[in-house]
Amino acid sequence: MNILWLQSGGCGGCTMSLLCAESPNLMDLFDAAGLEFLWHPSLSEASGAEVRDLLQAIEDGAQTLDILCIEGSIIHGPKGTGRYHMLGGTGRSMLDWVQSLAPKAAHVVAVGTCATYGGVTSAGDNPSDATGVQYDGRHSGAALPATFRSRAGLPVINISGCPTHPDWVTETLMLLASDALGAEDLDSYARPRFFADNLVHHACTKNEFYEYKASAEELSQMGCMMEHLGCIGTQAVGDCNIRLWNGEGSCTRAGYPCINCTAPEFEEPGHGFTETPKFAGIPVGLPTDMPKAWFMALASLSKRATPERVARNATADRILVPPSVKSRKND
Repeated sequence: MNILWLQSGGCGGCTMSLLCAESPNLMDLFDAAGLEFLWHPSLSEASGAEVRDLLQAIEDGAQTLDILCIEGSIIHGPKGTGRYHMLGGTGRSMLDWVQSLAPKAAHVVAVGTCATYGGVTSAGDNPSDATGVQYDGRHSGAALPATFRSRAGLPVINISGCPTHPDWVTETLMLLASDALGAEDLDSYARPRFFADNLVHHACTKNEFYEYKASAEELSQMGCMMEHLGCIGTQAVGDCNIRLWNGEGSCTRAGYPCINCTAPEFEEPGHGFTETPKFAGIPVGLPTDMPKAWFMALASLSKRATPERVARNATADRILVPPSVKSRKND
């Protein structure tokens, strides 16, 4: 299957992340899966007239397009014309090209939270009127209407993340190449469920501290970051602590709170990313699917039962108290 990759309003970070695909690397993986780039603005040699001719051939139907990948938000300004972002040398806006090429593609894939929901480029006053491809924040209907379906009958597939994990992108593309990704494999925000059915909280190395509500008070301390430092890994979808980044890391493993970058409107939480909003001393954001009364009862019991080892280590940047060694009764 062939892929046309367009970069719209954003930093290009999802392409940079994609190049970190390992074992196998990106190009070997594509070869094995039968995937090839028709064109990628950062990875392909073609430029100028060659690219214009390719885009025109797709638009005219002379060149079949299997997968259209779009990275970065779609710029609508000024006044809905999209002319704040012109595709160089074509005299047409990226908005115009996306709307023209998307119906030609068997599949349309939005890569990164800017492309899926608007992301960082849509934050604040949003003077460029940036949106995602099919979503404007949490609301369906943006550059492409809510009713849009590709030739294969699917909505825009939203691989969110800021940036995306390289495996989320490669696995999605391989599933499409194998005709193994259907509507039932997408969640309510059109994210592939193979990563979106997990929470960042799953397999987090700070889970023992979370269980006892033993909290870090400053960044880089070992304790749970939910109570004081803004971590919302208990609400954020993603297998970041299962499918590690670069084979060994994640935000929480590096001592930084999860900011829920796979979600629409994560870029404007209404408070600092490392702050936990509270009401009467109770964190406002509670774990997914847990009633507030249950959480408060559990937290109270957990704090009372916290072992000294866990309590002391929570506010340290290294292990101060190691686990005790159990002796056999007959020793």
